[in-house]
Amino acid sequence: MHKTLQEIAAIVHGEIVGDKDVVITGICGIKEAQKGDLTFVANSKYFPLAEKTKASAIIAPRDMSVGSKTLLHVENPSLAFAHIASLFVDDQPKPAVGVHKTAVIAPDVTLGQNISIGPYVVIESKAVIGDNTLIGSGCFIGQGTKIGRDCQIYPHVTIRERITLEDRVIVHSGTVIGSDGFGFVNVKGVHHKIPQVGTVVVEDDVEIGANVTIDRARFDKTLIGRGTKIDNLVQIAHNVTIGRNCIIVAQVGISGSVTIEDNVILAGQAGVAGHVTIGQGSVVTGQSGVTKSIPPNSTVLGMPAKPAAQAKRVNACLQKLPEYVQTIHELQKRLEALEGKKGKAKRRRYGKAKNN
Repeated sequence: MHKTLQEIAAIVHGEIVGDKDVVITGICGIKEAQKGDLTFVANSKYFPLAEKTKASAIIAPRDMSVGSKTLLHVENPSLAFAHIASLFVDDQPKPAVGVHKTAVIAPDVTLGQNISIGPYVVIESKAVIGDNTLIGSGCFIGQGTKIGRDCQIYPHVTIRERITLEDRVIVHSGTVIGSDGFGFVNVKGVHHKIPQVGTVVVEDDVEIGANVTIDRARFDKTLIGRGTKIDNLVQIAHNVTIGRNCIIVAQVGISGSVTIEDNVILAGQAGVAGHVTIGQGSVVTGQSGVTKSIPPNSTVLGMPAKPAAQAKRVNACLQKLPEYVQTIHELQKRLEALEGKKGKAKRRRYGKAKNN
């Protein structure tokens, strides 16, 4: 794709400082960009790189200036870059519309218009596939599952029986949606499986990364709210409810019956114990372990997770622990020395009193 910067500016409602006729042939990160590329700067710590980049133009905040570089000023550089990137991605080949001859589809499946079903896909009885949905090779769609419009299911995804994906859902390779919840009862040392008869509902505009596992509910449903984005290698247990527009980063583990309210961020490798609630707008920082409910708009840190300010004070003290230990040892020696002197003085006084 070739576009002038002026054409791109019209798409993102930006203002050009510099050469409006420069031709953009690609997009790239600010360090790797070459002539013809468009890059962006959103974080002030990367401003110094803007002077050195070889990119032909830079998407930048409105208050930024960089010598003689051509800039495209916008309100939100990250969002503008995402819109422009989609133009170049749309230029890539797309799967052919239709059903591949190797796909195995039950006769009572409902298929929408303009769909693409790749090689070796299996779709079981009474499933429904919405208009414009793409299902990659080797996927399995279980009995009675419903997938909405404009969804993208990448190769080798398993969506088990009676699952609902609403519109514009993206699921990356290796993910399993609707596996049994981890439920057992121990009787005389033997673990007996508890049937998991619920479902999973994934609302509109959710994106689920690669190798994610989302368990079906024991009863009712496991719910992923509208607009939520889930990174790779995340485990979501049975009966979890995740609100709208949440961010769940890689290797997070969420135990059963957890409620995560809207606009929550769970950073990488965070863990959440069962039956707790994480309040709206909260942030759980990386590798933190949540063992009790968190009020709305909180930021927590550590294991067990504490309010961030408190956890940072604790961590600051821990960094000085060797010094504290040395000080305690020195004080202990001084105390023992003082007690020894007192003991000697006491014995002298006792001896004099006895002699008198």
